[in-house]
Amino acid sequence: MLRYSFIYMKKYISCLIGLMILLSVSNLQAQPRIWNLNQINSAKNTNSEVVKAVIKEADKHLTTTIATVMDKPLTPASGDKHDYMSMGRYWWPNPDTKDGLPYIRKDGVSNPEIEKLDRTSLSKMARSVMILSLAYHLTNNDEYAQKAVENLKKWFLDKKTRMNPNMEFGQTIPGRNNGKGRGEGVLDSYSFVEMLDAVELLKSSKKFPKEDQTALKDWFSSYLNWMLTSEIGQEEYNAKNNHGTAFDVQVVRYALFTENNEVADKFVKTFPERRIFSQIETNGAQPLELQRTKAFGYSVYNLTHFMDMAFIAKSMNQDIFHAISNDGRSITKAIEFLLPYLGKSPTEFPYQQIEEWDKVQIDFCWVLKRVDILMGTDNYKNFYSKYLPDNGKDLNFLIY
Repeated sequence: MLRYSFIYMKKYISCLIGLMILLSVSNLQAQPRIWNLNQINSAKNTNSEVVKAVIKEADKHLTTTIATVMDKPLTPASGDKHDYMSMGRYWWPNPDTKDGLPYIRKDGVSNPEIEKLDRTSLSKMARSVMILSLAYHLTNNDEYAQKAVENLKKWFLDKKTRMNPNMEFGQTIPGRNNGKGRGEGVLDSYSFVEMLDAVELLKSSKKFPKEDQTALKDWFSSYLNWMLTSEIGQEEYNAKNNHGTAFDVQVVRYALFTENNEVADKFVKTFPERRIFSQIETNGAQPLELQRTKAFGYSVYNLTHFMDMAFIAKSMNQDIFHAISNDGRSITKAIEFLLPYLGKSPTEFPYQQIEEWDKVQIDFCWVLKRVDILMGTDNYKNFYSKYLPDNGKDLNFLIY
């Protein structure tokens, strides 16, 4: 009798251990890929400035009308308003033609017409999901989770308002290409990358049922397939600058979200050779970004994408940050190239930066801080401690 009891006890313990492992794996898979969950959790039950700022903003989102692709005043060339549509940021009416067509490019000068189409709505939706999800995670108040899920359902799932899973009409140029989009339009969906970290925080809420989670995963599976197989997706894949970097980050993030680990692994493994070594010179310069009218800003922008991929890769137990070519090209080299200009006047920077000098300096400080977070070091602390604003309200203080 004792022998059988012992056998049953062993089976019970084995099952219990198996269940614990399964739950552990499940929790691991549900972790954010870019955000610092330990940092977010440490802010729970505190009254820090950034937590108060998140809750205050989340309360506003509770009563805000949810943005959808159906809000735009124009219809894409497909005739289907469910197709996302945006306009190239730096394209303006042609002063030499009566109707202003075709639009002409003014690099670095944003045309306010872009606010009329879906890019603004997408940004609002993604921001709303992020803030509401953080508020839910910090307070366990399901009211925030419910509103976040409503945003997701309106944008991705509801038949009447959902976005079709493509960017066929992203960053169109009036008067050119018969209203079709360009590869650059894929960059518009980069807001989804961190938004999916927020979605991970929602999974513990009963307001986010499994059927909605599955439907959202299916949407991103379709979108990932479009990115990898469409003509426009391939155009962006072949981009040699920050657009190509951002494309790879998106592919890996969506592949992980949809459990397409083979694609994620492939893109991470080829990332150093394909993106880092090809875009960074031996002295750390990023020539394709430096030729822009916002050279410092675009160099930092590309570094931000590099850091996003570094954190995603780390969550996969891979290291791309330390990748270095035979002739010394690396992310660190690109950082060191910009470092001498931190805290300096824009006139001391030997390239163009026509506006937003103070903003991109702060953005660069966050790159430096994220490097230290990634590596567990204080190598750049003297720099970002000196130049980052000390008000503590910046969302980055919570999520990184």
